[in-house]
Amino acid sequence: MLSGIVTLTLMLLFVALWAWAWQPRKKRDFEEAARLALDEEEPRA
Repeated sequence: MLSGIVTLTLMLLFVALWAWAWQPRKKRDFEEAARLALDEEEPRA
């Protein structure tokens, strides 16, 4: 019984996180984060 409740809770949490991440307004934020590694920085001395 307890394992079923934990499984259901984790599944609902996963679906909620997935829905949050795929919101159209989040696209720009994720694209900016993806480019962070490619942005040129000044060399450190």
